[in-house]
Amino acid sequence: MEADNVEMSIPEINFHVVLYQPEIPANTGNIGRLCVGTNSMLHIIKPMRFLLTDKLVKRAGLDYWDKLSLKIHDSLDDFLTEFPDSNIYFCTTKTDRKFTELEYEKGDIFIFGPESKGIPENILEKYQKSNITIPMSSQIRSINLSNSVAIVIYEAWRQIGF
Repeated sequence: MEADNVEMSIPEINFHVVLYQPEIPANTGNIGRLCVGTNSMLHIIKPMRFLLTDKLVKRAGLDYWDKLSLKIHDSLDDFLTEFPDSNIYFCTTKTDRKFTELEYEKGDIFIFGPESKGIPENILEKYQKSNITIPMSSQIRSINLSNSVAIVIYEAWRQIGF
């Protein structure tokens, strides 16, 4: 996949999943597959630590990758200017606001940070009122990125009636 953007004809988009500087190709492949399964669009904010042609991305996405609606963005600011009036949620372990405390709508945006460090503190501070978290025990720092995306997107999808 050489092109930065792959616009496929899919049913009406339910949600936008944004991966901010993803690091692990298999997670991105799993998330891409999840996006196809939930009629969500995947956005990737550069830089990535892998190429979309990486075999681990393809393997995790199986044969669904060609059905994915995908857009690559050069920066978070570039992405945000495209969605000025949307509900945007920053998914992080650095807040107490549980993702289950909100009511979601079609078109909502969920931003997830890189696997090793999450969304940078300065971004979380700037958008503090939009930060959400998944409850977890104190025995771990975080849940795997692709699992986190699945948890949040399926709750949002449940709320709008699947």
